[in-house]
Amino acid sequence: MAVATAHADPKHNIKNARQAYYDKISKYHLAPLWEVLKGLVTPEPKTQMIPALWKFPEVEKLMLEAGDVITAEEAERRVLVLENPGDPGKSKITNSLFAGIQLIMPGEIAEAHQHVASAIRFVLKGKGAYTAVEGEKSSMEHGDFIITANWAPHDHGNPGKEPVMWLDVLDMPTVNHFQASFANHFDEKMQNVNHEDGDSFERYATGVLPDGAAADTFMKRSPVINYPYAKMKPILERLKKTGDIDKRHGARVRYANPVNGGPVLPTMGANLSLLPKGFKGEPYRSTDGTVFAVAEGKGTTVIDGQPFEWGVNDVFVIPPWKRYQHTVGSEDAVLFSISDRPAQEALGIWREGN
Repeated sequence: MAVATAHADPKHNIKNARQAYYDKISKYHLAPLWEVLKGLVTPEPKTQMIPALWKFPEVEKLMLEAGDVITAEEAERRVLVLENPGDPGKSKITNSLFAGIQLIMPGEIAEAHQHVASAIRFVLKGKGAYTAVEGEKSSMEHGDFIITANWAPHDHGNPGKEPVMWLDVLDMPTVNHFQASFANHFDEKMQNVNHEDGDSFERYATGVLPDGAAADTFMKRSPVINYPYAKMKPILERLKKTGDIDKRHGARVRYANPVNGGPVLPTMGANLSLLPKGFKGEPYRSTDGTVFAVAEGKGTTVIDGQPFEWGVNDVFVIPPWKRYQHTVGSEDAVLFSISDRPAQEALGIWREGN
Protein backbone atom coordinates (compact mmCIF):
# COMPACT_ATOMS: atom_id res chain seq x y z
CA MET A 1 0.00 0.00 0.00
CA ALA A 2 2.86 2.40 0.79
CA VAL A 3 4.33 1.93 -2.67
CA ALA A 4 0.99 2.49 -4.35
CA THR A 5 0.40 5.63 -2.28
CA ALA A 6 3.80 7.05 -3.24
CA HIS A 7 3.09 6.58 -6.93
CA ALA A 8 -0.29 8.23 -6.47
CA ASP A 9 1.31 11.32 -4.92
CA PRO A 10 0.90 14.17 -7.46
CA LYS A 11 4.15 15.83 -6.35
CA HIS A 12 6.02 12.56 -6.85
CA ASN A 13 4.53 12.14 -10.32
CA ILE A 14 5.43 15.72 -11.29
CA LYS A 15 9.02 15.21 -10.10
CA ASN A 16 9.33 12.04 -12.17
CA ALA A 17 7.79 13.72 -15.19
CA ARG A 18 10.19 16.64 -14.95
CA GLN A 19 13.20 14.36 -14.65
CA ALA A 20 12.03 12.39 -17.65
CA TYR A 21 11.70 15.66 -19.54
CA TYR A 22 15.19 16.77 -18.50
CA ASP A 23 16.60 13.43 -19.63
CA LYS A 24 14.84 13.83 -22.94
CA ILE A 25 16.03 17.35 -23.73
CA SER A 26 19.60 16.54 -22.69
CA LYS A 27 19.84 14.32 -25.76
CA TYR A 28 19.39 17.50 -27.83
CA HIS A 29 22.07 19.36 -25.78
CA LEU A 30 19.44 21.47 -24.05
CA ALA A 31 19.11 22.26 -20.35
CA PRO A 32 16.45 23.96 -18.19
CA LEU A 33 17.58 27.44 -17.15
CA TRP A 34 15.13 27.48 -14.21
CA GLU A 35 17.14 24.75 -12.50
CA VAL A 36 20.40 26.75 -12.55
CA LEU A 37 19.30 30.39 -12.71
CA LYS A 38 19.99 31.16 -9.04
CA GLY A 39 23.59 30.02 -9.45
CA LEU A 40 24.12 32.06 -12.61
CA VAL A 41 22.54 35.36 -11.58
CA THR A 42 23.70 35.82 -7.99
CA PRO A 43 22.68 38.71 -5.70
CA GLU A 44 26.38 39.38 -5.00
CA PRO A 45 29.66 38.15 -6.51
CA LYS A 46 30.61 34.59 -5.65
CA THR A 47 34.08 33.17 -6.08
CA GLN A 48 35.88 29.95 -5.33
CA MET A 49 39.08 31.94 -4.82
CA ILE A 50 40.20 32.53 -1.24
CA PRO A 51 42.58 35.05 0.39
CA ALA A 52 46.17 33.81 0.49
CA LEU A 53 49.63 35.04 1.49
CA TRP A 54 53.04 33.92 0.24
CA LYS A 55 55.91 34.79 2.63
CA PHE A 56 58.96 35.83 0.65
CA PRO A 57 61.64 34.22 2.86
CA GLU A 58 60.01 30.84 2.20
CA VAL A 59 59.49 31.49 -1.51
CA GLU A 60 63.03 32.85 -1.95
CA LYS A 61 64.54 29.68 -0.54
CA LEU A 62 62.46 27.51 -2.87
CA MET A 63 63.24 29.75 -5.84
CA LEU A 64 66.99 29.40 -5.26
CA GLU A 65 66.52 25.63 -5.08
CA ALA A 66 64.82 25.85 -8.48
CA GLY A 67 67.97 27.56 -9.74
CA ASP A 68 69.86 24.35 -8.92
CA VAL A 69 67.23 22.06 -10.43
CA ILE A 70 66.62 23.67 -13.83
CA THR A 71 68.28 26.32 -15.99
CA ALA A 72 66.49 29.34 -17.42
CA GLU A 73 67.09 27.95 -20.90
CA GLU A 74 65.51 24.60 -20.06
CA ALA A 75 62.53 26.18 -18.29
CA GLU A 76 62.09 29.00 -20.83
CA ARG A 77 60.89 31.01 -17.83
CA ARG A 78 61.93 29.79 -14.37
CA VAL A 79 58.75 30.67 -12.48
CA LEU A 80 56.99 29.25 -9.45
CA VAL A 81 53.26 29.78 -9.96
CA LEU A 82 51.29 31.36 -7.12
CA GLU A 83 48.25 29.10 -7.18
CA ASN A 84 45.16 30.22 -5.33
CA PRO A 85 44.41 27.53 -2.71
CA GLY A 86 40.71 27.81 -3.52
CA ASP A 87 41.25 26.58 -7.09
CA PRO A 88 44.49 24.57 -7.15
CA GLY A 89 46.00 23.19 -10.33
CA LYS A 90 44.58 25.94 -12.54
CA SER A 91 47.63 28.26 -12.60
CA LYS A 92 45.51 31.19 -11.44
CA ILE A 93 45.78 33.58 -8.49
CA THR A 94 42.37 35.07 -9.33
CA ASN A 95 39.82 34.01 -11.91
CA SER A 96 41.31 36.43 -14.45
CA LEU A 97 45.01 36.66 -13.48
CA PHE A 98 48.08 34.46 -13.41
CA ALA A 99 50.87 35.25 -10.94
CA GLY A 100 54.28 33.79 -10.27
CA ILE A 101 57.74 34.54 -8.93
CA GLN A 102 60.50 34.47 -11.55
CA LEU A 103 64.22 33.94 -10.95
CA ILE A 104 67.14 34.68 -13.23
CA MET A 105 70.61 33.73 -12.10
CA PRO A 106 73.85 35.57 -12.93
CA GLY A 107 74.94 34.94 -16.51
CA GLU A 108 71.56 33.60 -17.62
CA ILE A 109 69.30 34.68 -20.47
CA ALA A 110 65.56 34.05 -20.72
CA GLU A 111 65.20 34.00 -24.50
CA ALA A 112 63.05 36.37 -26.54
CA HIS A 113 59.44 35.51 -27.25
CA GLN A 114 56.07 37.18 -27.60
CA HIS A 115 52.50 36.28 -26.70
CA VAL A 116 49.00 37.71 -26.71
CA ALA A 117 48.84 37.78 -22.91
CA SER A 118 49.99 41.08 -21.41
CA ALA A 119 52.46 40.92 -18.52
CA ILE A 120 53.83 43.04 -15.71
CA ARG A 121 56.95 42.65 -13.59
CA PHE A 122 57.37 44.04 -10.09
CA VAL A 123 60.96 43.62 -8.97
CA LEU A 124 61.30 42.05 -5.54
CA LYS A 125 64.98 41.40 -4.87
CA GLY A 126 68.36 41.73 -6.49
CA LYS A 127 69.92 44.02 -9.07
CA GLY A 128 71.97 43.74 -12.23
CA ALA A 129 69.32 42.07 -14.40
CA TYR A 130 67.31 43.61 -17.21
CA THR A 131 64.14 43.15 -19.19
CA ALA A 132 64.24 44.12 -22.87
CA VAL A 133 60.87 45.07 -24.38
CA GLU A 134 60.38 46.23 -27.97
CA GLY A 135 64.01 47.23 -28.36
CA GLU A 136 64.47 48.96 -24.98
CA LYS A 137 66.69 47.27 -22.42
CA SER A 138 65.49 48.29 -18.96
CA SER A 139 67.48 47.63 -15.80
CA MET A 140 65.56 46.02 -12.95
CA GLU A 141 65.73 47.45 -9.43
CA HIS A 142 63.66 46.72 -6.35
CA GLY A 143 60.16 48.21 -6.68
CA ASP A 144 60.37 48.89 -10.42
CA PHE A 145 57.14 48.28 -12.35
CA ILE A 146 57.81 46.96 -15.85
CA ILE A 147 55.11 46.25 -18.43
CA THR A 148 55.07 43.98 -21.45
CA ALA A 149 52.10 44.77 -23.65
CA ASN A 150 50.12 42.37 -25.80
CA TRP A 151 52.42 40.76 -28.43
CA ALA A 152 55.45 42.87 -27.46
CA PRO A 153 58.73 40.99 -27.99
CA HIS A 154 60.64 40.63 -24.73
CA ASP A 155 63.55 38.82 -23.11
CA HIS A 156 65.40 38.88 -19.79
CA GLY A 157 69.07 38.69 -18.90
CA ASN A 158 71.30 38.89 -15.86
CA PRO A 159 74.86 40.10 -16.53
CA GLY A 160 75.12 40.97 -12.84
CA LYS A 161 76.56 39.08 -9.91
CA GLU A 162 73.48 38.13 -7.87
CA PRO A 163 70.14 36.35 -8.38
CA VAL A 164 67.22 38.60 -9.30
CA MET A 165 63.59 37.79 -8.54
CA TRP A 166 60.38 39.51 -9.50
CA LEU A 167 56.64 39.10 -9.43
CA ASP A 168 55.03 38.26 -12.76
CA VAL A 169 51.32 38.94 -13.28
CA LEU A 170 49.71 38.10 -16.62
CA ASP A 171 46.17 38.17 -17.96
CA MET A 172 46.52 34.62 -19.36
CA PRO A 173 43.31 33.32 -17.75
CA THR A 174 41.40 36.18 -19.40
CA VAL A 175 42.99 35.50 -22.79
CA ASN A 176 42.34 31.79 -22.45
CA HIS A 177 38.74 32.46 -21.44
CA PHE A 178 38.29 33.99 -24.88
CA GLN A 179 40.41 31.17 -26.39
CA ALA A 180 42.54 33.81 -28.06
CA SER A 181 46.07 32.76 -27.08
CA PHE A 182 48.94 33.01 -29.56
CA ALA A 183 52.69 32.86 -28.92
CA ASN A 184 55.86 33.04 -30.97
CA HIS A 185 59.54 32.32 -30.39
CA PHE A 186 62.40 33.99 -32.23
CA ASP A 187 65.49 32.50 -33.80
CA GLU A 188 67.63 35.06 -31.99
CA LYS A 189 67.95 34.57 -28.24
CA MET A 190 67.88 38.31 -27.61
CA GLN A 191 66.18 41.09 -29.51
CA ASN A 192 68.09 43.99 -31.01
CA VAL A 193 68.33 46.87 -28.55
CA ASN A 194 68.01 50.35 -30.09
CA HIS A 195 66.77 52.37 -27.09
CA GLU A 196 68.82 53.01 -23.97
CA ASP A 197 67.62 52.29 -20.44
CA GLY A 198 64.84 54.68 -19.42
CA ASP A 199 64.22 55.95 -22.96
CA SER A 200 60.45 55.39 -22.98
CA PHE A 201 59.98 57.08 -19.58
CA GLU A 202 61.95 60.14 -20.65
CA ARG A 203 60.12 60.33 -23.99
CA TYR A 204 56.57 59.94 -22.72
CA ALA A 205 56.28 60.40 -18.94
CA THR A 206 57.89 63.80 -18.39
CA GLY A 207 55.09 66.14 -19.48
CA VAL A 208 55.86 66.20 -23.20
CA LEU A 209 55.29 63.84 -26.12
CA PRO A 210 57.48 63.44 -29.18
CA ASP A 211 56.04 65.62 -31.95
CA GLY A 212 54.32 63.41 -34.49
CA ALA A 213 54.18 60.41 -32.18
CA ALA A 214 51.63 57.85 -33.26
CA ALA A 215 49.24 58.43 -30.36
CA ASP A 216 46.75 55.88 -31.70
CA THR A 217 49.31 53.16 -31.01
CA PHE A 218 49.30 54.00 -27.32
CA MET A 219 45.60 54.60 -26.68
CA LYS A 220 45.13 51.11 -25.28
CA ARG A 221 48.46 50.58 -23.55
CA SER A 222 51.21 52.70 -22.11
CA PRO A 223 54.33 53.46 -24.17
CA VAL A 224 56.40 53.45 -20.95
CA ILE A 225 58.32 50.22 -20.37
CA ASN A 226 59.53 50.85 -16.80
CA TYR A 227 58.06 53.03 -14.07
CA PRO A 228 61.11 53.22 -11.74
CA TYR A 229 60.44 52.98 -8.02
CA ALA A 230 63.06 55.67 -7.42
CA LYS A 231 60.80 58.11 -9.29
CA MET A 232 57.49 56.86 -7.89
CA LYS A 233 58.33 56.82 -4.16
CA PRO A 234 58.94 60.61 -3.90
CA ILE A 235 55.44 61.22 -5.26
CA LEU A 236 53.99 59.14 -2.43
CA GLU A 237 56.07 61.08 0.08
CA ARG A 238 54.73 64.33 -1.37
CA LEU A 239 51.13 63.13 -0.98
CA LYS A 240 51.84 62.07 2.57
CA LYS A 241 53.38 65.44 3.42
CA THR A 242 50.35 67.36 2.11
CA GLY A 243 47.86 65.05 3.84
CA ASP A 244 46.44 63.52 0.67
CA ILE A 245 45.75 60.20 2.36
CA ASP A 246 42.75 58.09 1.45
CA LYS A 247 41.08 56.55 4.52
CA ARG A 248 41.02 53.13 2.83
CA HIS A 249 44.13 53.06 0.64
CA GLY A 250 46.57 55.55 2.19
CA ALA A 251 48.55 57.90 -0.05
CA ARG A 252 47.95 56.15 -3.36
CA VAL A 253 48.91 56.75 -6.98
CA ARG A 254 47.71 54.99 -10.09
CA TYR A 255 50.22 54.01 -12.73
CA ALA A 256 48.92 55.81 -15.83
CA ASN A 257 49.32 55.79 -19.57
CA PRO A 258 50.86 59.27 -20.15
CA VAL A 259 49.26 59.58 -23.57
CA ASN A 260 45.64 59.48 -22.38
CA GLY A 261 45.74 59.16 -18.58
CA GLY A 262 44.15 55.71 -18.75
CA PRO A 263 45.37 52.40 -17.33
CA VAL A 264 48.77 51.08 -18.37
CA LEU A 265 47.15 48.03 -19.99
CA PRO A 266 43.59 47.38 -21.16
CA THR A 267 43.21 44.30 -18.96
CA MET A 268 45.29 45.19 -15.90
CA GLY A 269 45.77 48.29 -13.78
CA ALA A 270 48.26 48.97 -11.00
CA ASN A 271 48.61 51.21 -7.96
CA LEU A 272 51.27 52.12 -5.43
CA SER A 273 50.20 53.04 -1.89
CA LEU A 274 52.05 54.47 1.07
CA LEU A 275 50.45 53.58 4.39
CA PRO A 276 51.83 56.04 6.98
CA LYS A 277 52.82 54.71 10.39
CA GLY A 278 49.80 54.15 12.62
CA PHE A 279 47.49 53.85 9.60
CA LYS A 280 44.24 52.00 10.30
CA GLY A 281 42.34 51.69 7.05
CA GLU A 282 38.58 51.77 6.77
CA PRO A 283 36.81 48.71 5.31
CA TYR A 284 36.81 48.39 1.52
CA ARG A 285 35.84 45.89 -1.13
CA SER A 286 35.57 45.85 -4.91
CA THR A 287 34.78 43.41 -7.69
CA ASP A 288 38.35 43.25 -8.99
CA GLY A 289 40.46 40.53 -7.41
CA THR A 290 43.71 42.21 -6.39
CA VAL A 291 47.30 41.00 -6.03
CA PHE A 292 49.47 42.91 -3.56
CA ALA A 293 53.27 42.93 -3.21
CA VAL A 294 55.00 44.60 -0.27
CA ALA A 295 57.66 47.09 -1.37
CA GLU A 296 58.50 48.42 2.10
CA GLY A 297 57.54 47.94 5.73
CA LYS A 298 55.26 45.52 7.46
CA GLY A 299 51.64 45.41 8.54
CA THR A 300 48.43 43.44 8.66
CA THR A 301 45.53 43.15 6.26
CA VAL A 302 42.29 41.71 7.63
CA ILE A 303 40.33 40.01 4.84
CA ASP A 304 36.79 38.93 5.71
CA GLY A 305 37.80 38.84 9.37
CA GLN A 306 41.01 36.85 8.81
CA PRO A 307 44.31 38.65 9.57
CA PHE A 308 47.29 38.30 7.23
CA GLU A 309 50.59 39.67 8.54
CA TRP A 310 52.98 40.74 5.79
CA GLY A 311 56.53 42.05 5.36
CA VAL A 312 58.86 43.17 2.59
CA ASN A 313 58.48 41.26 -0.71
CA ASP A 314 55.55 39.16 0.56
CA VAL A 315 52.70 38.69 -1.90
CA PHE A 316 49.03 38.33 -1.01
CA VAL A 317 45.76 38.18 -2.90
CA ILE A 318 42.31 39.53 -2.09
CA PRO A 319 39.55 37.83 -4.14
CA PRO A 320 36.64 39.82 -5.61
CA TRP A 321 34.17 41.44 -3.21
CA LYS A 322 36.05 40.37 -0.08
CA ARG A 323 36.06 43.13 2.55
CA TYR A 324 39.50 44.14 3.77
CA GLN A 325 41.37 46.69 5.91
CA HIS A 326 45.09 47.58 6.01
CA THR A 327 46.84 48.39 9.28
CA VAL A 328 50.47 49.33 9.94
CA GLY A 329 52.35 49.97 13.15
CA SER A 330 55.35 52.15 13.95
CA GLU A 331 56.76 52.49 10.43
CA ASP A 332 55.50 53.43 6.99
CA ALA A 333 54.69 50.70 4.50
CA VAL A 334 54.41 50.71 0.72
CA LEU A 335 52.14 48.32 -1.17
CA PHE A 336 52.11 47.65 -4.89
CA SER A 337 48.84 46.26 -6.25
CA ILE A 338 47.52 45.05 -9.58
CA SER A 339 44.07 43.88 -10.66
CA ASP A 340 41.72 43.41 -13.61
CA ARG A 341 39.86 46.65 -12.87
CA PRO A 342 40.45 48.19 -16.35
CA ALA A 343 38.85 45.19 -18.04
CA GLN A 344 35.86 45.33 -15.69
CA GLU A 345 35.47 49.09 -16.18
CA ALA A 346 35.56 48.66 -19.95
CA LEU A 347 32.70 46.17 -19.63
CA GLY A 348 30.79 48.39 -17.20
CA ILE A 349 30.69 45.80 -14.42
CA TRP A 350 33.21 47.15 -11.87
CA ARG A 351 31.84 48.12 -8.45
CA GLU A 352 33.25 49.11 -5.07
CA GLY A 353 31.83 49.32 -1.58
CA ASN A 354 32.69 49.22 2.11
